[in-house]
Amino acid sequence: MSMIAAVVGRILLGALFIVSGLNKIVSPGTTAQYIESTTTLPGYLAMPTGVFELVAGLLLMVGLMTRLVAVLLAGFVLLTVFFFHNDLRDPVQMTEALKNLAIVGGLLAVFAYGQMRGTYDHLRTVRRADKAELRAAHAEGVAEGTRHDTTTVVTDVNRDGVPEVRKRRWW
Repeated sequence: MSMIAAVVGRILLGALFIVSGLNKIVSPGTTAQYIESTTTLPGYLAMPTGVFELVAGLLLMVGLMTRLVAVLLAGFVLLTVFFFHNDLRDPVQMTEALKNLAIVGGLLAVFAYGQMRGTYDHLRTVRRADKAELRAAHAEGVAEGTRHDTTTVVTDVNRDGVPEVRKRRWW
């Protein structure tokens, strides 16, 4: 159940950044005016910011480079709080700052559980481990029957010393 919650949370956080990035890409002029009127930053940062949010949101949603993307987005959101929502006397700015801090908390949770099942990174890691196990079995001469059979992977799943033969997954 926790894996499902982690995957759904990661997808929802990614969707948040995808929508925000698309809004910045679709109307860069409005975003540039807001950036220039609120901070001392140049307005031309609107388009790169939108592209960053879009790409990072897609990577987070798919589960590719999850931990790196989560840290980068957390830093980005903290910079957003620092530059745009720093007037904490204003109730609207305080609400926005607290919302962004909650997003940072979610991104740090994604960082902490970034290697869970359900991410593309995890699937690649499992596949790499299966290949390494097969190569080791071939090198030791344990898997003589599987040397030419590419549909099986020899592993010792339950650590009892007896290799189990499993079908390879499609990825």
